Amino acid sequence: MTHYRAYLIGRDGHHIKAVDLNCADDDDARKRAEQMVDGHNVELWEHARRIARFDGK
Repeated sequence: MTHYRAYLIGRDGHHIKAVDLNCADDDDARKRAEQMVDGHNVELWEHARRIARFDGK
């Protein structure tokens, strides 16, 4: 398992909340982070490497 962190980002561009994720691979982490999108943008990171960004609906 690899440690990832998903950041919920407010309208002002600042991080609101960080959520730790332990996932098998990048694809699994992307799927889990994308499910967190609910009016806020979400960025998915593995340490200093940004994996993906999902725009809020």
